[in-house]
Amino acid sequence: MPTKPTEVTVVPAAPPSVAEAHFAAEFSFETDCWDVHDGLEKGPDFVLLDVRSSTLFAMGHVPGAINLPHGKIVESKLMDWPKDTLFVTYCAGPHCNGAARGALRLARLGRPVKIMAGGLCGWLDEGFELDRTVPEVPSF
Repeated sequence: MPTKPTEVTVVPAAPPSVAEAHFAAEFSFETDCWDVHDGLEKGPDFVLLDVRSSTLFAMGHVPGAINLPHGKIVESKLMDWPKDTLFVTYCAGPHCNGAARGALRLARLGRPVKIMAGGLCGWLDEGFELDRTVPEVPSF
């Protein structure tokens, strides 16, 4: 006897070639916490931006991250980096859109950008430590 379609199957899956293009493209827009951690340990070829407030940054952040709240991302704050520098943004986690806001601002300024999927929640879920030292002078 045929089963009734569920919400999962009522809309058919994309053809495999379309799905392949979609999922391959996602890697152009995001990276994950494991790859960021690995990159930071090897000597990063990107700049990691914590786009949360300076107060939240001081409470704990990814080691090696620079605090630049998404609302303060303007060209004058980026002058120290060449135009082709890849920026990776993160915020609190999947429940927060700060990383996307920061990424949008960077893209509008013509800067290459990816989001660290999972944000701080993902970082902690992977078992990585936070830097809880309070910066003497805020970066920005």
